[in-house]
Amino acid sequence: MISIVVIGAGQVGTHFCNAIHASPSLLLKQFYNRSKVALTDDIKDVEFCSDLDLLKDADLYIIAVSDVAVEAISKALPFENRLVVHTSGSVAMRFLSKKNRRGVFYPLQTFSKNSDLNFSAVPICIETSCKKDRELLKSVAIALGSPYYTIQTEQRQALHLAAVFVNNFTNQLYRIAHELTDSEGLEFDILKPLIAETANKVQVLSPYMAQTGPAKRNDKKTILQQQKLLENTPKFQEIYKLLTKSIQKTHG
Repeated sequence: MISIVVIGAGQVGTHFCNAIHASPSLLLKQFYNRSKVALTDDIKDVEFCSDLDLLKDADLYIIAVSDVAVEAISKALPFENRLVVHTSGSVAMRFLSKKNRRGVFYPLQTFSKNSDLNFSAVPICIETSCKKDRELLKSVAIALGSPYYTIQTEQRQALHLAAVFVNNFTNQLYRIAHELTDSEGLEFDILKPLIAETANKVQVLSPYMAQTGPAKRNDKKTILQQQKLLENTPKFQEIYKLLTKSIQKTHG
């Protein structure tokens, strides 16, 4: 059984704790956070720690903190020559302290504390400098039920950037659409089947082939009409124009 200590009680850390604790071949030995947090019912029997000097021996330490805190936390760990990984998509592995064996265990998924998550839908990107450590991280991913990929720092950073486009930016567009429907007394739920179909379509078609709409058709009349509807919200109008030009450039 692989013993693990999770460092950080944010969204990623909490989901990792729940998934590790639920796996019969993994042992969640300890859960660290700088301040006391309310543990979920699933992990209430796991030892909580708020002092790095009191961390227990384990096969793996997962640092699941904000990107800016990864380096400082890794330097503050009171031990040497143990496997320490971070979960960031953008932080290079070299920012982990050299006193320990270093790695990355990056879950390519969106995490929300109040949303259940099946780790079979969480691809894990693995990076290490040692084959033995790489095999251990693969075993952890398998125990979580996650697909895994061995990648390099530059590939992981490109993936994280791509994820910002397909997740964070897309969600912001959902928020704009929500505001537009609200302004006319409409339910945002009306759009949810379209959102689902758009996501399903790219499972079988490339994004290029799946593109539809007035920008692709170069339907100038509709484009001008919709831009006019956005005159009272110039920021939304600017986004509309930018994306329209991008689609037109892509599809000629």
